[in-house]
Amino acid sequence: MDAVLLEYLPVLIFFAIALAMGIGFIVAAAVLAPSDPDPEKVSTYECGFNAFEDARMKFDVRFYLVAILFIIFDLEVAFLFPWIFPIFEGNIFAFWSMMVFLGVLTVGFLYEWRKGALDWE
Repeated sequence: MDAVLLEYLPVLIFFAIALAMGIGFIVAAAVLAPSDPDPEKVSTYECGFNAFEDARMKFDVRFYLVAILFIIFDLEVAFLFPWIFPIFEGNIFAFWSMMVFLGVLTVGFLYEWRKGALDWE
């Protein structure tokens, strides 16, 4: 039983160090932070202008659509990196499975293009 517990000792040491650092950073921030900040620094500020509308205003749906499209096609590129290793080993199944994946994404991209989701008006 002691041998099993000894295997978890590095995990416990890591957890203790992480806990001590977390508490240390919180205490250091509370002690070292300025207690009387300048009112100009803590005022509301949006992209170089003073705030002139409610912060909870609704965004146009196109912002969300562009963000989702970026995530989808960014993930496509992220899946291409580990794909190259089985190809170098001669795995033909990996090649055709990635071609199917890229084909599905291309069909989705063409659909979005035809529907005008990529046009900014």
